[in-house]
Amino acid sequence: MFIPNGSVFMPAVLTLTGIPGLESVQHWIGIPFCVMYFLAVIGNSLILGIIKYEHSLHKPMYIFLAMLGATDIALSTCILPKMLGIFWFHLPEISFAACLLQMWFIHSFQAIESGILLAMALDRYVAICIPLRYVTIFSQQSLTHIAVGVTLRAAILIAPCLVLIKCRLKLYRTTVISHTYCEHMAIVKLATEDVRINKIYGLFVAFSILGFDIIFITLSYIQIFITVFQLPQKEARFKAFNTCIAHICVFLQFYLLAFFSFFTHRFGAHIPPYVHILLSNLYLLVPPFLNPIVYGMKTKQIQDHVLKIFFSKNPS
Repeated sequence: MFIPNGSVFMPAVLTLTGIPGLESVQHWIGIPFCVMYFLAVIGNSLILGIIKYEHSLHKPMYIFLAMLGATDIALSTCILPKMLGIFWFHLPEISFAACLLQMWFIHSFQAIESGILLAMALDRYVAICIPLRYVTIFSQQSLTHIAVGVTLRAAILIAPCLVLIKCRLKLYRTTVISHTYCEHMAIVKLATEDVRINKIYGLFVAFSILGFDIIFITLSYIQIFITVFQLPQKEARFKAFNTCIAHICVFLQFYLLAFFSFFTHRFGAHIPPYVHILLSNLYLLVPPFLNPIVYGMKTKQIQDHVLKIFFSKNPS
């Protein structure tokens, strides 16, 4: 097989450079990232513990919240340890197989999180628009099917990305990835061969998951707002709307960061590389960090139990 000069045939090891152009200050950038990660793990673990041990919270709304918290912990854990290894300990190497595995986990958890946000929007839609059918629609069996369906959708749709890279791309112009983690397009761009199929399938997955979810989440909230504004009593309108505020905040932060990251990476040719990388990192680290804060502040039941844990006084 002819190998062009400078090309590498199926490299065993890849090198992650970190944030291009900011190598001299990466160790400082790692500090706020590390703080966000630990606060995300603590906050989401606290919410998981509260929901698990408080039987009054064993309801679909809070079960979805627990699923979101578990996904957030897994997603941020997929990238931060290796990222800090690059920033603080100068450990940029990663095996090709481990890189593909990290890519699959990251994109799978992103897709799972999007699916959970869709389920949460549908939960609010049913609770507000057709409350009499809520218990029937969101039964324990339905929750299990939703959890399995969201996970399988992500795993099955992301898996061909690995197969296409592993089976189609043999020659690489370099083994250096200008990124802090293994991302699909960052790996594909290393290849010297025709990568149009890889790019097309990547776009298909992005639009079939994020596009589908955004459309139905938006339609759900439009119908919710229509129903809420038709309620005769102001107090009822406020109460119904207040149950959706936290979901809307989480929905906006996740998808706005996702779109900024997605479009700057693919179409922002004139944007400095470090902006691409920083946006990608913030997209994966900010939602897990903010989600427990948003739900802790905007969900009274969660807020009450957090205050009970930290400020309850034991009888003397």
